[in-house]
Amino acid sequence: MNEVYARIEALCKSRNLNITKMCKLCEIPRATLTDFKMGRNKSLSAASLQKIAEFFSVSVEYLLSGELFSPDNLKLKIAIFGDADGVTNEMLDDVLSYAASLKKEKKKM
Repeated sequence: MNEVYARIEALCKSRNLNITKMCKLCEIPRATLTDFKMGRNKSLSAASLQKIAEFFSVSVEYLLSGELFSPDNLKLKIAIFGDADGVTNEMLDDVLSYAASLKKEKKKM
């Protein structure tokens, strides 16, 4: 499986969605992601990447490279950790995943 698909799958899991549901919500044919995962298509279209990025509030660059750097993410790292020095993308992802799970639990109450 390629890294882009793995990132999309991880984003889905972090929001308790499966790929099929995400495709439906993004108005992308499920076959597009299946073909990409299986290697029948070597890339996703710019339009599909943009829809997925917007849905998850990440950049297309993040989907392609895994890098979360953006001015907004830098501000977020500083807001959460006090500064951005030594704060990895994985640390930020962990905090965001934890926040999403807290939000989900609060909705259950």
